[in-house]
Amino acid sequence: MSDMAASASITTPPHEVDECRGVLRVYSDGSIWRSSKPSFNVPVNDDGSILWKDIVFDPVHDLRLRLYKPASPSSPKLPVFYYIHGGGFCIGSRAWPNCQNYCFRLASNLQAVVISPDYRLAPENRLPAAIEDGFMAMKWLQAQALANNPDPWLTGVADFSKVFISGDSAGGTIAHNLAVQLGAGSLDLAPVLVRGYVLLAPFFGGTVLTRSEAEGPKDAFLNLELIDRFWRLSVPMGETTDHPLINPFGPVSRHLEQVNLDPILVVVGGNDLLKDRGKEYAERLKNWGKKIEYVEFEGQQHGFFTIDPNSEPAKALMLASNLINKPRSTKRDIFMKHSISYIPKTPNDHKKEFEEAVLVHFS
Repeated sequence: MSDMAASASITTPPHEVDECRGVLRVYSDGSIWRSSKPSFNVPVNDDGSILWKDIVFDPVHDLRLRLYKPASPSSPKLPVFYYIHGGGFCIGSRAWPNCQNYCFRLASNLQAVVISPDYRLAPENRLPAAIEDGFMAMKWLQAQALANNPDPWLTGVADFSKVFISGDSAGGTIAHNLAVQLGAGSLDLAPVLVRGYVLLAPFFGGTVLTRSEAEGPKDAFLNLELIDRFWRLSVPMGETTDHPLINPFGPVSRHLEQVNLDPILVVVGGNDLLKDRGKEYAERLKNWGKKIEYVEFEGQQHGFFTIDPNSEPAKALMLASNLINKPRSTKRDIFMKHSISYIPKTPNDHKKEFEEAVLVHFS
């Protein structure tokens, strides 16, 4: 190399090679820039009815979770509802206002203790880091249940025998992997008992495109180019989107037919490019005898419930979530007291079947 060429190679500044939602930029020299601001610039709706605080659950990686509980709880003991945020494994935080506002609504509407954990993000920390951190967030809860001197802010109101794990997009993928890892009854978490999972538009992948991915609108909130970018930054080095943590039915994935699973509710938007992956996931598990239900909100895009939490579809989803932790005897009364003008689309497009799925699924 000539002196001139060597000088040029040294002085040429790095250029941007990847960008995600304006909050993550990856450069040609491997350097990474992250914004201190969220990609969702919305106000935090904190009216004081929900108490919250942050706790470090993994000091090794300095990971925190955010706890929420009603200021005036309806019962002495409340169920625990995990909400794992999305962001393609690359962006997002428990502290983003869209996440916080959704957790306020969950804690209030469900009358539950809501736990929203962070996890290590790619590309600095590629998979399986996020999956490992999701498990650590669950082990933190177990440690609280077993501790001689637990945090009274949590243990004074949490019912460790009624725990539900939900995740949005990448968080839904984490929730799926937790369901497989923990198995039915979550024995490794005793005395914590997981009763079920809610996968909200799970971020599954695969090397072969589904129809909804191939034919979905290019201007979708989560379009195919962005999906590919998230995977490019987050898959383990040298791997593809058929990795077992990403594609539940990939060529080297674990055979889920032999895995005992707790009940799972899968929720997707009808206009979400990931819809077909969520639907196939539910159909395959159901054909194998798993207790799983699939709900499709017609006309809705990826993340509709956090983008517009006051919309009728979001309210219907919140009602469905509200029912899963109630005794069977009270579920129908709750359903009848709420006027829901928006009815989500089920495989047979009947309100009754959606109602029955929600009423009996987590009994």
